[in-house]
Amino acid sequence: MSILNTALTGALASQVALSASSQNIANLQTKGYTRQSAVLTAVAPAAGSAGAGNGVRVSSLMRFSDDYKTQQLWRTGSDLGARAQTQPYMTQLEQVMGDDNASLSSGIDKFFAAVNAVAGVDPTSTPLRQQVVTAANLMAQRFNSMSNVFNSQLTSVRQQRSALVDQANASITAIASLNNQIANANAAGNNASGLVDQRDQAIDSLSSQMALEVTNQADGSRNVSLKSGQSLVLGGVAGTLSVSGGIDQKFNLNFAGTSFALDPTKAGGQLGGLSSYLQGTLLPLKQGVTDMAQQLADKINTQLAAGKTMDNQPGKALFVVNPGSTSNLLQVADGFQTADLAFSADGTPGDTGNLQKLADIRNQTLNITGIGAVLAGDADTQLVGKLAVDSQQNKAAMNTAQSMRNQAENDWQSTSGVNQDEEAVNLVEYQNMYQANMKVMSVANALFDATLQMMG
Repeated sequence: MSILNTALTGALASQVALSASSQNIANLQTKGYTRQSAVLTAVAPAAGSAGAGNGVRVSSLMRFSDDYKTQQLWRTGSDLGARAQTQPYMTQLEQVMGDDNASLSSGIDKFFAAVNAVAGVDPTSTPLRQQVVTAANLMAQRFNSMSNVFNSQLTSVRQQRSALVDQANASITAIASLNNQIANANAAGNNASGLVDQRDQAIDSLSSQMALEVTNQADGSRNVSLKSGQSLVLGGVAGTLSVSGGIDQKFNLNFAGTSFALDPTKAGGQLGGLSSYLQGTLLPLKQGVTDMAQQLADKINTQLAAGKTMDNQPGKALFVVNPGSTSNLLQVADGFQTADLAFSADGTPGDTGNLQKLADIRNQTLNITGIGAVLAGDADTQLVGKLAVDSQQNKAAMNTAQSMRNQAENDWQSTSGVNQDEEAVNLVEYQNMYQANMKVMSVANALFDATLQMMG
């Protein structure tokens, strides 16, 4: 090959290298972009030739990617998603349940304080007896307000899990489609770097929603499955997640005509975090508060039924519990009057025998879901304390997950991210390479012209 053609290969190769550096600089702030570089290979001389060689060629465009660091990015995204998605719910419950002006403990204390006030002054006093009924209403309102918070969170969690399924399906479909495009581009010898970046971004988004296992295939595609082993993407084939049911949601994965039931608490990521919070924190807390309401009401109603009113009639039930209600977990019985309070043990109007037993209920034991046997006056405090511990543990885990995610992003950036200073150096080097080859071509032309003149 002539000097001219050799220099031409160098000029063309330097143009490709300059183009790669230009692309890198253009995507300096593009999220998920993986930098590229032209791989230059010397062209060997023809067989039997004594020449130095036939120039240079661009054998490929290399993506600066470390699979371990990419996988680590996805794993940390899943861990962070699980913790960060549940913390706002825990924080809200902490604030509501720990507020002295709205807490169950405050409502219970005020009710028994009103009962003790009657015992200490005059059990026949209508104003004092009215204070007991008023305090009973206020305590019921506290339980109902707390129940409303639980029901609101239940609705939100269910809606959020349904939305996550829709988002995950969109990512799964995109990954399968991009797998096909990447395999076709590789087969045709085209640069698929941009498609790979898009696919990896889709996997990163999916990994925040659920924990994944990702494996590379020879054609450049990636297979994606859940940690539990069920396939989400095999090459260009995509699965579909579905959720059904209202209160008790059921999750399924449909893949290649087969349906698999999924346990969302084991899914990891945002879906797993929300599901674990629902089953491990929210529902037990809701049931614990229902237990408190039910057992307090039963004890108070039973004790009142054992006493006598001022006109020597059996006591009536003060509270009604509606465990399945979405708005009235606990309420004072319709039509209940101050005269219905049975404070006397023997029917004597001034007797406080039954009133004393009623006041002592605060020191009796309740059996509460999640914490076991506990004094009635301490039940709410125990529930709030357990919630606070769970919340602090989740915060600590979330902070750790955030640190690991940040470290994984930095590690990925150190390999795959664009370094502006490095690209500036590359631009200068490849520009010099281009100019040098153009100079060689100029010299070759001059030699060629001189030769023609000699022969002319």
